[in-house]
Amino acid sequence: MLPNELQAARLRDMTRRHFFGRSARGLGTMALASLLNPELFAASKKGPAAAGHGIATAHGSMDALSFAPRAKRVIYLFQSGAPSQLDLYDYKPRLIGLNGQPMPESYTKGQRIAQLQGQKLTCVGTKFKFNRHGKSGIELSELLPHIGGVADNIALVRSLHTEAINHDPGVTMMQTGTSQAGRPSMGSWLSYGLGSENDQLPAFVVLTSGFGQDQPLLSRYWGSGFLPSNHQGVEFRSQGEPILYVSNPKGMDDKVRRRLLDGVHDLNQLKLDALGDPEINTRIQSFEMAYRMQSSVPELMDLKKESKEMLEQYGAEPGKSSFANNCLLARRLVERGVRFVQLYHRGWDHHGNLPSDIARTCQNVDRPSAALIHDLKQRGLLDDTLVIWGGEFGRTPMNQGEMGNGNYGRDHHMKAFSIWMAGGGIKPGITLGATDELGYNAVEDPVTVNDFQATVLHCLGIDHQKLTYRFQGRDFRLTDVAGDVVKKLLT
Repeated sequence: MLPNELQAARLRDMTRRHFFGRSARGLGTMALASLLNPELFAASKKGPAAAGHGIATAHGSMDALSFAPRAKRVIYLFQSGAPSQLDLYDYKPRLIGLNGQPMPESYTKGQRIAQLQGQKLTCVGTKFKFNRHGKSGIELSELLPHIGGVADNIALVRSLHTEAINHDPGVTMMQTGTSQAGRPSMGSWLSYGLGSENDQLPAFVVLTSGFGQDQPLLSRYWGSGFLPSNHQGVEFRSQGEPILYVSNPKGMDDKVRRRLLDGVHDLNQLKLDALGDPEINTRIQSFEMAYRMQSSVPELMDLKKESKEMLEQYGAEPGKSSFANNCLLARRLVERGVRFVQLYHRGWDHHGNLPSDIARTCQNVDRPSAALIHDLKQRGLLDDTLVIWGGEFGRTPMNQGEMGNGNYGRDHHMKAFSIWMAGGGIKPGITLGATDELGYNAVEDPVTVNDFQATVLHCLGIDHQKLTYRFQGRDFRLTDVAGDVVKKLLT
């Protein structure tokens, strides 16, 4: 055949999948050009929204920033295992008065209860005192004296509720907008929509700490789902090797590693040219990011560079794995342009021995949480950094386990729980929402998980209904098919 005839025959034989796959080849060329000349593509690397223009692709769409953003970045202090709101944030004198008495059936009949189903339900009030703090008078448990010291900087939400009653779907719901596994996490959505402010570091970083009471932290909680994999969270470690598998192996210096990466890049580029698979382009970018992190991450993770006073403020100890170290690292990360820092701290699943166990966990968490707010505010970062503190659901007003000599436990509770937010467009010194006199149902200004997520995106200048990605014929978003911005939380 003549060249034109051969080309026409190939076009006739090309399937729809091959056509769209090969049409993506230009994306690989653009990605390579961005690596060779970052300045030329600086705006596009910040993400479609941050670059100030819209984008429409075969996969998704993102209009320009819908609102003037109040926040540029997020630090999410996720308390895995579900803290008891009734012992920390939601004081219920009536429940204390009913301590040891049967739970009124009018509250629980026909309701979903996790492990207490079919058991005798007994009211249990908190044994901890509550005090009012700051000019705002926010009422908090004696277990949180340091957070009480920043009460005028936070907005306490007492009326959050969720659809999930067990840990894995609960964490999945808070992070991805649905209890169904496999969707992109909040950090991945922000990486996709806003990009990174520093090409030496990922847009989305994860730090973990605490003990788990058999509640594992699954890497899919910070996964990118159907978004390109370069948007998934990268786990940093505050002890030992900062990032697994990034350092050069023994016997390999930077020159050898660079030559090896160049060879791998060429092979990947050949494959990209042949198949047009965007995920190959993602692989190219990931190798380059890993190489750049070899020089940027060790300095970032070295807490010995912080002053003695700063380490004492957080309760941080360089070289150890702790929530305090991770809070200090979170500040260092956002200073360097990381878009979303996710801290996971385990140790809140208090089905039994709650009084002693929750006191120990609060000792690890209270001081550094408040120190982070103080530190960000002192550096002028709190105004455009959104800080979130909370878990996947709450705990029941009914006892679980042994109840004697001041001991008690609480089961999972989906009907009402508390979180707090600070900075980045959130109104400081307020308490939003309320529960009934026993803390069972949210009765004033109820907030769904999707409402919470829509509000977070709004603070970052994003309309949650417009940040979408097309997958398997449907336009997906973080808030799924629900969610309203909680305007009472905004400045």
